[in-house]
Amino acid sequence: MIDLHGYGPRLAEGALITIELALLSLVLAIVLGLLTASAKMSRSRVAHGIGTLYTTVIRGVPDLVLMMLMFFGGQIGINMVTDQLYERFGWDIFVNVNAFVAGVITIGLIFGAYMGETFRGAFLAVDSGQIEAGRAYGMNHWLVFRRIRFPQMMRHAIPGLSNNWMVLLKTTALVSVIGLTDMVRVAAEASKATREPFTFMIIVAAVYLLIATVSEWGFARLQKRYDVGYREAD
Repeated sequence: MIDLHGYGPRLAEGALITIELALLSLVLAIVLGLLTASAKMSRSRVAHGIGTLYTTVIRGVPDLVLMMLMFFGGQIGINMVTDQLYERFGWDIFVNVNAFVAGVITIGLIFGAYMGETFRGAFLAVDSGQIEAGRAYGMNHWLVFRRIRFPQMMRHAIPGLSNNWMVLLKTTALVSVIGLTDMVRVAAEASKATREPFTFMIIVAAVYLLIATVSEWGFARLQKRYDVGYREAD
């Protein structure tokens, strides 16, 4: 039996934090991805420019640099704003950017850019004739989106969404550098204390692999659901 030297409960807590971090980041990334795709497909030059600038900056700056900027720079920026509010209005406000929030926001921002490209390609793959048919039946813009465009878009987006999720999951390991006690940080501390790095890192690798395997199964089921009514050409 593997001797974890009492670090088992902390590793379990770290794994839970990793899962929570990944899921919340995924939700934020999906929301930002849909907004980015809509902006880049918009006829508005301003919206298109903002979407393009966002994806260019995010994809051009290393993830670790963005993580450090959000954690340290974000706190400095908020402090500057709260200091101004205190000087002008006497409002004594303190906002603490903790490692978990900084991790969720940073990872969500990073993968929101990639999700935006995934969703944009998926939206463009939807047959425009079906959208026109829905409007001809008297559906408003929201109804066309909910009943026609979104379900068919998801059918094309799921492979890219699945791939982005897998990369996002592994990116959560970066939060250990800003002090969040996820399972990677706990394993690193345990490795230093016990001088048994292989024991703890192999457990972390196994947990990530387990989450990825369950995720693969879940996305396969989701793909099967959205593929109902379609079949590949012989």
